[in-house]
Amino acid sequence: MIRNIKNARLSPDTSYQCSTFTFSGVLGMAIASLLLVACASTPPPTQQITAAEVAIGHAEQAQVADYASPELSAAREKLAAARAAVVKEDMKTAKRLAEQAALDADLATAKLSAAKAKTVNDEMLKSTSVIKQEMQRNPGVK
Repeated sequence: MIRNIKNARLSPDTSYQCSTFTFSGVLGMAIASLLLVACASTPPPTQQITAAEVAIGHAEQAQVADYASPELSAAREKLAAARAAVVKEDMKTAKRLAEQAALDADLATAKLSAAKAKTVNDEMLKSTSVIKQEMQRNPGVK
């Protein structure tokens, strides 16, 4: 049998089918599966919305409104817009707005912390100044 294969000659009209799938068929199936994945609906960004709600809640508990009211207001507005985007089924926009709301609330909290730290620093400087004045008035007291 091996001799027959070695001596066999193929004619130009001989065709071989190596598989039942053609390249265009495989390509068509790949495109169809990509379209199905692309058309699938994006789930609502519940994790991002919850994170924004928590961040805003922390900011409100810390009484941020006294120090960073614009940032806290922006966070609330963006959270409301994120919820509206979910209703409109625009999940990408909802996710982006919820993430921005959480960041704005975190910024407001950070500004509060910075303001409190500045207040403490100013008080310490004032106390140090008073101590220096006392030391200059009474240099020999032990």
